[in-house]
Order: sequence, then C-alpha cells, then structure tokens
Amino acid sequence: MVEIRFHGRGGQGTVVATILLAKAFFRDGYYVQSFPLFGVERRGAPVEAYLRLDSKEILIRSNVYTPDHVVVLDRTLLESIDVTLGLKTGGWILVNGPEPPAYLKSWSGYKVAIVDATHIALNNGLGTRTHPIVNTPMLGGLARVLGMPSMEAIAKAIQREVPSKPKANIKAAEMAYEEVRVLEAVKDSTSSSARA
Repeated sequence: MVEIRFHGRGGQGTVVATILLAKAFFRDGYYVQSFPLFGVERRGAPVEAYLRLDSKEILIRSNVYTPDHVVVLDRTLLESIDVTLGLKTGGWILVNGPEPPAYLKSWSGYKVAIVDATHIALNNGLGTRTHPIVNTPMLGGLARVLGMPSMEAIAKAIQREVPSKPKANIKAAEMAYEEVRVLEAVKDSTSSSARA
C-alpha cells in the first residue's frame, strides 16, 4: 500500500488534487481511497488531504499517519507545519516553489523535489495572481517523481472531473512533469524531524 499526504491551503485545489489522483490511479488499475481533513473551512486555511492506493482492496478506514510521500502545495506552510511528521524514511517530499526550501538540509533521509507550480498555473491562466490554482501542476510533478500514475490517466481524470479549463489544466500537469527538479539527496537517513 502507498499512502500520500497533501498539505495545502483552502482554495488551492488540495482536495480536488487527491480526487483527480485517485481517479488516475484507478484508471491505471489500482484500488484507491481519497479523503480530506479540514480544520477551519475557509479560503487560505491549512488543509490536509490523503490518498491511499494498492493493488488489492483497501480495508483500512483511518487517517494517514505514516505517509510514504508528502506533497506541499503552499511552501509557506513549511513555516508552521512539520510536513515530515510520520513520513517514512526514503519517502518523497514534493514542494511547490522555484527554489529549494530552507529546510532541505534538515530533511535527512527523504527524497526531495520541487516544481514551480505557481508559475506554471499562472502561465496557463489557472486562478489569479493572488490565488493560483496549483493542484494539476503538482499532480504532474508527483507523477514524474513517483513514476506513476501515467500522464494519460491524469489527463483523462482532468478531462472528466475538471469542468473549467480542462486543456489548460492538462497542459499545466504536462509542463510540471517536465520541469520538476529532483534535489540532491541528504545522506543521513536517521533523522525524522523537519527542522533542526
């Protein structure tokens, strides 16, 4: 079983990202679960959403406490949330941003990648300058670092589930797939804290 935790803010499409990803993985032959965890339900408030996938039926019905991978749609959350909490050693941390996060050196034992999903979203007319919708670019970046699901499955999920600007969303996912940057791995694999 693979479990993925998404960190974002209300209005960025965090929950929709897990739904689209679940549909894409289902199309590629996996069993899936997708569900959110809300705190304060308002635009800009921190949001968590989860995805589980497996080649066999998933019987567990709890939150994701020890994810295999983490996706961060808003890098400002790194200032207030320990995104590595429970993250399994060797897991991916995919962060939306143009530059490596300041906490990179303290994320020992994890694989880290960045993609400038905000820039890609704005270039494709997704959202506004103050509220870009970065979920579909983040899906493309995640597909690249994980090697799954297929971009064809992501495109089909976007076509079926995103009524507004499906072509622009597909293009944004494809651009992020190509532009994601894997950062140099940190050697020490014993640490599990996000910050020193």
